Amino acid sequence: QVQLVESGGGLVQAGGSLRLSCAASGRTFSRYATGWFRQAPGKEREFVGGINWSGGSTYYADSVKGRVTISRDSAKNTVYLQMNSLKPEDTAVYSCAARRPNFVVPTTTHTDYAYWGQGTQVTVSS
Repeated sequence: QVQLVESGGGLVQAGGSLRLSCAASGRTFSRYATGWFRQAPGKEREFVGGINWSGGSTYYADSVKGRVTISRDSAKNTVYLQMNSLKPEDTAVYSCAARRPNFVVPTTTHTDYAYWGQGTQVTVSS
């Protein structure tokens, strides 16, 4: 079992940057493939990107590719989502999620994830 807590959300102007953190407790987080998802009001949950269990591979949705970077710090049991050149359409609740330990790569399907954080609001003003 692993517990996830996101932080770092907030209000930012278009073109600005934010770094979201996903801190894990309960188990060594480096064993878990991790994904970031977002959900805007009235829209379906959307895969933003993910990182494999070792941190050696990252995956990004086309909508954010080139503007976001996912990384993990195993010593801090934390995964980060660095977002640059933010746009109003990036406004959403952002959540991190982890797969069970026997799955080493993230997927784009939210039902593949067993553990979720509570989410953090990101609002980008125009």
